[in-house]
Amino acid sequence: MAPWSTFPRSAAIGATTLAVVLVASACGGGSSDTSTASPAAGGVKLVKAGKITTCTNIPYEPFEFNQGDKVVGFDVDIVDLAAKKLGVTQDIVDIDFAAIKSGAAMNAGKCDVAAAGMTITDERKQNIDFSVPYFDATQSLMAKKDSGVTSLDDVKAKNLKLGAQASTTGLDYVKGKGFNPVEYADSPKELLALQTGQVDVIVQDLPVVQTWLKKPEIGAKFAQVASLNTGEQYGIGMKKGNTALAQVINDAITTAKADGTYNAIYKKWFGTEPGAPAGAAPSASPSTTP
Repeated sequence: MAPWSTFPRSAAIGATTLAVVLVASACGGGSSDTSTASPAAGGVKLVKAGKITTCTNIPYEPFEFNQGDKVVGFDVDIVDLAAKKLGVTQDIVDIDFAAIKSGAAMNAGKCDVAAAGMTITDERKQNIDFSVPYFDATQSLMAKKDSGVTSLDDVKAKNLKLGAQASTTGLDYVKGKGFNPVEYADSPKELLALQTGQVDVIVQDLPVVQTWLKKPEIGAKFAQVASLNTGEQYGIGMKKGNTALAQVINDAITTAKADGTYNAIYKKWFGTEPGAPAGAAPSASPSTTP
C-alpha cells in the first residue's frame, strides 16, 4: 500500500495492540497449525478447510471495500482466481495493515494470503513471500483545487502540512524526500484530515485518489495535483516457504493475464485497460458490482 481506500475503523492504539497480539501468537504456542488443515486441490494446505482466507485492510477502494454485506474489489477478484483453481471459496479478514506487512497475521494462522494493495519491497520480503506482480502502482498528491501545488517541491516551498497513511510506501517515499508527514492509521482518516483542514496535502496511491475524486462531494473541492512515479508493483503476500500456495497464486495471475481475464477485471474496477497513462480519464465508470 500502499496500503486504496475510502471508510469506520478502530483507533490506532487498538490496531497496534492487535499487531502485538498477532506477533506474540505467531512466536508462541497460540498460532493455528495449518499442517492439520484439510488440503485443497494440489495438496495445498489452508487455514480453513474449503476456504482460502485473505487478510486485507478495509476500506481501500477500489482494491477492497464493503458493498452491502460483501467485501468486493480488484484484489478480491484476483484472489478469487486462485480460489477457483483450488476449488474453494474466499473468506476475508479485515486486519491492521502493520500485521499484514510484518507477516504476523499469516504466521499466527489468521489467513493464507494477504491482498491489500501491498507493494513488493525488499524489507517486506524478509517477512513474507510475494506472488508475481499483479498491479503496477504509483503515488499521487491530492489537495484543494486552489492550492497551487503541482509537486512535492511546492509543498516544501509553501510550508504546507503533508499527510500520509501509516505503514505505507507513500509514507516511506515522502520521508525519503525529507518530509515529516502527519501519519494516519488508514486511508479514510487520511482523507478526512484533508477534508477538515488538518493537513493541506496528502500522498496516496493513484488509483485510490482517482476513486475518491469520482465522488461528487470530493471531486468538487479537491484534485489530484501531482503524480509521483515510484515504480511500485503490488503482490499477493503469503507465509514464507509456502511454495505450493505460491505456485497456485502465480499460475492464476499468469493465466488470467494470458487469456484476457485480468484485463476484464482491471477494466471493471479502473475503467481503463492496463497500461493506460497515469491520470488518464477512464473510458467508463468502474463497475461496483461483484
